[in-house]
Amino acid sequence: MTRGNQREMDRAKAAKKQAALNKSKQKESNTSLAKRREADADILRAKQKKNEESKAAHGAQTGKGN
Repeated sequence: MTRGNQREMDRAKAAKKQAALNKSKQKESNTSLAKRREADADILRAKQKKNEESKAAHGAQTGKGN
């Protein structure tokens, strides 16, 4: 039972630390969030297109040998 007080102190310290972290975070507006998501989607589409082109080119090279 000697750690009872220690647990309570640790919980209070963790709650204070978590509150400070949440307070320091900046909220992102809906418009900037939507813009960031669209930009991320564009990047992923470009990567997918490049990957498909790479696979098609590789398939054309290996397909000729058969």
